[in-house]
Amino acid sequence: MKLVEVYKSFSPADAHLICSALQSAEIPAEVTNEISSLALEGYALASGGIRVVVPEDRFDEAREIIEQAGNSSEQNPA
Repeated sequence: MKLVEVYKSFSPADAHLICSALQSAEIPAEVTNEISSLALEGYALASGGIRVVVPEDRFDEAREIIEQAGNSSEQNPA
């Protein structure tokens, strides 16, 4: 099973929030690069950020969920 990046962030909280949303939709998602990104201050940018990955065959479904989550937070600002 090939994993592909579906989302990238420089915030661990943001990456885990997206990962949790995908997992609640029964999409197997993982957060990667978190430890290396947090090892040194500012290293998240150099390491390419904190990544959320999903199986390649679930990419389109995952992107749709992420986009819907973005649209709903824009419509209902906190």
